[in-house]
Amino acid sequence: MAPSAPLVAAFEWLQLQRRRVSVKSRLGEKLAFIHRHWDGLQTFLRDGRIEIDSNSVENLIRPIALTRKNALFAGHDEGGRSQARIASLIATAKINGIEPFAYLKATLEAVAAGGLPQAEIDKLLPWNFKPSS
Repeated sequence: MAPSAPLVAAFEWLQLQRRRVSVKSRLGEKLAFIHRHWDGLQTFLRDGRIEIDSNSVENLIRPIALTRKNALFAGHDEGGRSQARIASLIATAKINGIEPFAYLKATLEAVAAGGLPQAEIDKLLPWNFKPSS
């Protein structure tokens, strides 16, 4: 039995009490919410692969949602495209285990210094980045 099973069992008492509380009250609304999601709440007890909460997923998608929200303030279409490019490079750097600021700094310095032939532009991509320490 999962360690949280007794806590979930305590919610069964709430299931019974919900009929004694007005559904229009704030408590009644909360009890109705628990009732509507009761089966889903118990799913994690039956399947050990399922987390009790969705915090890990929410933490993964939060940067994407924030970037999308921030893009509303890009000013114009080209500003939005530029922001999307930078956000994509930052996300790709993170996926490849590279510190984004170090990557962007080195890449922008390399571009500003010139001398990199078009055929070697792939060397600037995050998965090819070698930090200089």
